[in-house]
Amino acid sequence: MSERDIAWDFHLRKLSASGRDSNTANDPASDSSLLPSVKKLHEICKNESSEDLVARVYPSINKIFQRAVASLSQSRTSNGLLLLEILQFYLDFGEVVLHDADPSLRTFFRLCLSREFADPVVAEATLEFLIINKKKLLTSFPNLLPQFFPLLLKLVAWNGERLEKLFLKAFPGLMSPGSFISLFPSLVDLPILVVALEKVEKSSGPLIGSSIASIQKNTAPKMLLALMDEAYTGSTIEDGGGDSESEDNSAIDVADPFFLELLKDENDGIAERPWSSPVMAAILQASVNSPYSDRLKAVLNMAPHLLDVYFSIALHTVNNSLICALIPLLMSRFATIFPDKIFSYEVRKRLLEFMLSTFQCSPNFIALLKKPIMDRLGEAYDSPEKTELALQLCWAIGEHGGGGGSHKDEARELFESLELLLYENLSSSRVGMTQEVSDEDTYRRSSQSRLLCFVVTAIAKLATYHRELLPRARVSLGKVARSRISDPRVWRRACDFLGLMKDPAICASILGPSRPAQGTTQKVGSINWSEGSTKMIAHIPFYILGEQEGPPFHDFSFSDIIPSI
Repeated sequence: MSERDIAWDFHLRKLSASGRDSNTANDPASDSSLLPSVKKLHEICKNESSEDLVARVYPSINKIFQRAVASLSQSRTSNGLLLLEILQFYLDFGEVVLHDADPSLRTFFRLCLSREFADPVVAEATLEFLIINKKKLLTSFPNLLPQFFPLLLKLVAWNGERLEKLFLKAFPGLMSPGSFISLFPSLVDLPILVVALEKVEKSSGPLIGSSIASIQKNTAPKMLLALMDEAYTGSTIEDGGGDSESEDNSAIDVADPFFLELLKDENDGIAERPWSSPVMAAILQASVNSPYSDRLKAVLNMAPHLLDVYFSIALHTVNNSLICALIPLLMSRFATIFPDKIFSYEVRKRLLEFMLSTFQCSPNFIALLKKPIMDRLGEAYDSPEKTELALQLCWAIGEHGGGGGSHKDEARELFESLELLLYENLSSSRVGMTQEVSDEDTYRRSSQSRLLCFVVTAIAKLATYHRELLPRARVSLGKVARSRISDPRVWRRACDFLGLMKDPAICASILGPSRPAQGTTQKVGSINWSEGSTKMIAHIPFYILGEQEGPPFHDFSFSDIIPSI
């Protein structure tokens, strides 16, 4: 009898005996020798490539899987590693024994990983399992990971940067048409998820071996009051003594919907988050008022990297209809981000880069999304974040002609929104003279003057692209040129553009589209502004308009930047 046969018989008997042992029959994972036996039998089946061996061992392994799943709610031992090894057997030999692994995989996520995602060993083994079987999971079970992406985000959020590299390898599998939109707010809110999980642990004990769903059902009311008390008084309910605790037990009878949404395990397709929830306000206030935990610090660094991968995949593989649907959500979330200065800066920078990249690739999105864009322009002065978003949208409107030459009606409506924004400033003197000059006033003036410069530029560029708007643009810019505006930059820019409009050829070269429309060639005499980074041409037209005398301060020929006839 060969050594392989001896090992086979020994480990197969071990599997059979485990079912008859009264101590382990109802909790297979409590037998520490069972996992090595399953691994060894799996290894022998792979090495021998024998369907007969697979058929002989499959019934025993399948029974262990069923018993382990049935014992999860009562087991005090981790079942994750044992179930992962059995799942690997199913994926490798499912076709041989006609076993559909999909129900088993979903059972593992719902019943096991939901209880053991906080176990670092199980978490790492799960990610390695997903990476090893990435191709098979994407082809045979394409909806599995997109369905359970909230659970996998909890896994990486809780275990921190140690698993970041592994998670980034598995992350593309989480994206599908059904999860693309709802995945975005989950990534942006990853720090809030960490804070919520830490509050759950503080209120209910260790997360390992506990179902978040049951914790929510039993302790979310207590947790809600604890969060609000910590946020607004600086103390916790436990600090208040027994009376406070007894009052808490009867204060709220149902779990807050915010926790049901934030701590869910499966994707339900809902992308909106209840930012008006009192729990959300309490979480944000409490997190700002207290020192960050190491876990929260790690996630604040990790979330922008995940967004990088998300946006990269979106730009290269996701269809335009989904990207177009994402942009309004992106705009709505621009001002509602976890209030850490560095984190919010990094996230907003990526949101703007992605939004402008999509407009660059598909200028018609500006016309399709005119309503949300106009809404954001109307909120330009609600907060500094919304001012910055409006500023970037103004640039995109002017740069891409309001969606292109075929969208004249949409361009006209966007032009009217820009006019309204401009006239609102002139009539209410938002940037006008005031007697008080505080630091806040100085910042507000600078911010609004910067926005007005972009509005004036967008009006001029949009009118250059759609020449039927030129008369209205001259009127708008003329009002700025005649107004007593405090910032000379805005006044000077309006005067410059009025001067440009007197010479249509130069105006078209400077303010016209930076690239030819799709299917057309660049007009003769138009300047290649895309080459400005290498030929330093941005100041030349204004040098000419300034009527300066003497030789130009450049050492190259205009033929370098103007296409030859």
